[in-house]
Amino acid sequence: MADRYQNHIHQQGGGDSYGTYGEGGGPDGYGYQADYPSQEEDAASDATEGHDEEDQMYEGEYQGIPHPDEVKAAQRAARAKARPAGSTISDLEELSEQYEDIMEDCGHGKFQWTLFVVLGLALMADGVECFVVAFALPSAEKDLCLSNAEKGMLGLVVFLSMMVGAFLWGGLADKLGRRRCLMVALAINCVFAFLSSFAQGYSFFLFFRLLSGIGIGGTVPIVYTYFSEFLQMEKRGEHLSWLCMFWMMGGIYASFTAWGVIPRYGWGFSMGSEFQFHSWRVFVLVAALPAIMSLVGLTFMPESPRFLLENAKHDEAWMILKQVHDTNWRAKGQPEKVFTVTHIKAPKTAEDEFIEIQTATGTPVQRWAVRSLRICKLVLRNVASLLSAELRFATLFMAIIWFCMAFSYYGLSVWFPDMIKHLQHEEYESRLKTFHGERVENFQFNFSLENQIHREGEYIRDKFVGIEIKSVKFEDSLFEDCLFEDIRSTDTTFENCTIRSTIFYNTDLWKEKFIDCRMENNTFEHNKHGCHLDTTDENDVLVYLVSFLGSLAVLPGNIISALFVEKIGRVRIIGGSMLISAGCSFFLLLSFSQSAIIALQCLFCGVSAAAWNGIEVVTVELYPASKRATAFGVLNALCKLAAVLGSSIFASFVGITKAIPILLSFTALVCGGLVALRLPDTRQKILQ
Repeated sequence: MADRYQNHIHQQGGGDSYGTYGEGGGPDGYGYQADYPSQEEDAASDATEGHDEEDQMYEGEYQGIPHPDEVKAAQRAARAKARPAGSTISDLEELSEQYEDIMEDCGHGKFQWTLFVVLGLALMADGVECFVVAFALPSAEKDLCLSNAEKGMLGLVVFLSMMVGAFLWGGLADKLGRRRCLMVALAINCVFAFLSSFAQGYSFFLFFRLLSGIGIGGTVPIVYTYFSEFLQMEKRGEHLSWLCMFWMMGGIYASFTAWGVIPRYGWGFSMGSEFQFHSWRVFVLVAALPAIMSLVGLTFMPESPRFLLENAKHDEAWMILKQVHDTNWRAKGQPEKVFTVTHIKAPKTAEDEFIEIQTATGTPVQRWAVRSLRICKLVLRNVASLLSAELRFATLFMAIIWFCMAFSYYGLSVWFPDMIKHLQHEEYESRLKTFHGERVENFQFNFSLENQIHREGEYIRDKFVGIEIKSVKFEDSLFEDCLFEDIRSTDTTFENCTIRSTIFYNTDLWKEKFIDCRMENNTFEHNKHGCHLDTTDENDVLVYLVSFLGSLAVLPGNIISALFVEKIGRVRIIGGSMLISAGCSFFLLLSFSQSAIIALQCLFCGVSAAAWNGIEVVTVELYPASKRATAFGVLNALCKLAAVLGSSIFASFVGITKAIPILLSFTALVCGGLVALRLPDTRQKILQ
């Protein structure tokens, strides 16, 4: 085996750790042809027939505008001059500079914009996933008969599963490929989101949402890594920031579809009492559409050529780079431009050789086991390398920034709607009506009862027929020879009451609603069992409106960060935005109305968006290609952990005090902002 291994390496490139594509070339390891290549080499385009480059003149020459090729040459010369005299360039730096030069020649055009939309839909699916359970829960809790603990677990499992997915798929993307892992992750999300919409029990619904979250959790680390490797340095920060806008669109899409679908009770069907498909399940299906569209689009997209070069797949990388070049220049009306790169130098690692050799031995199961074990070891080794000497401080700083930002952002994102609901509840309770010692005989209640307390009342031969009883409490009261028929109740209880010779027909008044009551000679017929949809509580338009406004408020932050990320710099964008967000959160101490909280929420979300954009751009730029997706996955997993902690802690103080959540948010944002100002400026840094 050892002899075969050494022989295989020798055949791939001898003692040199680099392989090359093509022949000839200069000392840099890659070349640009002086003239158009021959048709036999399949490098010429039919569109070049009849063209003579020497007869063509650059149209901006008379206006004093430098030719784009001259600008590129000047930039490359400046990069070479900036290198310290006498210093030797490492293999990784050489490959990075070669790749940057090639991407500059490919230009930015139709290919990048197509990939932008496809990957944007994947990012949009991630944004939708964060809202699906929150919007469906008010209906699902009655359809699935959920307790408060079960509702809390459903909300928790969304972020925990996305945390696992980010770590898993981020690590695998550096070993198996960006496109491949993203497609598998989206496919898992689509399949289990579909199955969750049909799940009739809590256990199955929880399990399917867990697997759906693991799938979608891989989108963020892979999408940014994948897209960045098709961008040249001068376009990278701006276009990665524009890509972030799709996450906002995911929140808007979820809010609109929930508002438009869930209240439509006719948009469902049932098959007896065992299978119910209500409108909230339709919403769960519709929410999966962005992931499905992205998955379809990815089937037409190539793998990242930078990943292929890192894994010594020179031929595939060259063909993809040629595809990018030709697609862009043909769309710009210059099909005569030919991809002139003939040589690309890329590392060849022993890790890949070991896996290749295993495919020729053993049974398929053994090969799969060996390969899986090997990949797991490589992923864990890659994770451990994030704490190596050269990456230790970058990883530590970024971990602090991601955690502080996520803790505050997601904590306040939960706190805002919960606080608004609390203020609504306080306002509702302020209108509470209390009736004491009333005596009602031979009366038919044909009007709804709401937000009332009845103490020590007597109801003799009364009829409660076809009405709704909402937020009503009867205390120490007597009901004798009464009739309750076709009653629908919400948050209604009977405490320490005496109920004699009373008939309950087709009501949802169960024994749980009679607390410490004395029941004598009563009749219950055709009672409504199980859970049912409650139209009054579940579809509070303000819930959708608050989420919609919070998502829409991200738009200004996205635009500003995209326009100024190259001018101001990533570090100032992150640090300044986090400190301004801290100021916004502090002003919440002075807000006492729903409108003030909503306004500050919009301001906070808008400023936070700029910080998030900068954080994601810097994360891409700080790490080399072999560790980029892994680092992004680890940091994004930490982000989801911070989201769980923040949302749990902040929600526990609703109705008790708002000072502690606000001060926690303020402290975290200030700490994260100050640490961000210590990050290196990566504006002019070539992707390693």
